[in-house]
Amino acid sequence: MLLTNKVAVIYGASGAVGSTVAMTLAREGATLFLTGQSRTGVEELAAKIKVAGGSAEAAQVDALDERAVEMHLKGVIEQAGKLDISFNAVGLRNTTLQGVPLTDLALDQFMAPIQTHVQANFITARLAGRLMAVTGSGVIMTVTSTPSRVANPLMGGVAIAMAAQEALIRDLSVELGPKGVRVLGIRTHGMPDSDTIKEVFGLHARAYDMTREQFQELVAERTHRKRLPSLQEMADVAAFMASGNASAMMGTVVNRSLGAIAD
Repeated sequence: MLLTNKVAVIYGASGAVGSTVAMTLAREGATLFLTGQSRTGVEELAAKIKVAGGSAEAAQVDALDERAVEMHLKGVIEQAGKLDISFNAVGLRNTTLQGVPLTDLALDQFMAPIQTHVQANFITARLAGRLMAVTGSGVIMTVTSTPSRVANPLMGGVAIAMAAQEALIRDLSVELGPKGVRVLGIRTHGMPDSDTIKEVFGLHARAYDMTREQFQELVAERTHRKRLPSLQEMADVAAFMASGNASAMMGTVVNRSLGAIAD
């Protein structure tokens, strides 16, 4: 197993990305501390992981509340003795954020993903980085998306938030890298087995007067494999990146676009 004896905290654990990553890290031997705004969701996930033979604890933590994150991490250290992996999978519903031209978008809707995604990643990464720097090791990770690098219409503030997260990854890495902490991201194309992506594709499809299935096919056709990636493919990459096998990976965002972005 890749992550035996590793301790991981996952923010936004009950969402599609967070839960898939949690199940995968647990499968690879990590001890998990799952957090989310809803206690019910993370408790159900923790129970599922335990049934599968893994180790997981659940807590209600708002990743935008710095004090709550700090207190939870203090409890993790007291219980597990260390923090090896911090994974931020905090999401935001897109119902009123995408599918609208920027010139017609309300200011609060434009700013919502920037304030949520970037702020949550800064809070969780800063606090994890402080703890990891003391021990001289650790991995801080998050997920971004292809609009961070490609100009797509009707994305609202989401693309700007993703680009900001990637800049934050680079800047955190150059500061924390000398202290033994690796900071990484996964840039993925839309994963259609995620309810969030189904919602997003539906918004864009409506704007173009087509069905969600037609829009999904249009997006998939732009990749080299003529398909879109899955949640599990993303989680498998995350497990590898969090492991010692990826020790030379620092300050980078792994391209999981199936060629939609050709680095």
